[in-house]
Amino acid sequence: MPQTPVPSPGHREHPEYRVVELPVQGRMTVEFGDTCLADSRDVIRVEEDGQPAHFYFPRDDVQTQFLKPSTKITNCPFKGQAIYFGLRTDAGKADDAVWSYEEPYAEHVALKGRLAFDESTSPALLIRSLP
Repeated sequence: MPQTPVPSPGHREHPEYRVVELPVQGRMTVEFGDTCLADSRDVIRVEEDGQPAHFYFPRDDVQTQFLKPSTKITNCPFKGQAIYFGLRTDAGKADDAVWSYEEPYAEHVALKGRLAFDESTSPALLIRSLP
């Protein structure tokens, strides 16, 4: 039985704090060295106060065989609990470079199961917008 998403305590306590989900027009890719990790026309851009924008890709558009589960877990009072993955390819590795909200709070249910990439974890990791 599917769970009903729980409302975010962060938005309830800080209604002025902005976390906005925007559909990306066009195609986006994620590359790690010579390996294309993701290629999608169904990407969500998340703009959050005080944070850089992040792009969330559908899991079906990601080459998940290059993801290795991590023990890292973080909790965002606005979006929910994030689980992390490391990257492993011929280009090398990047620890905790990918995350997902498997059960996000109700306000951000569109992010459920999508994968976001942190370019700061490796100079070989590149997120690009294509026509």
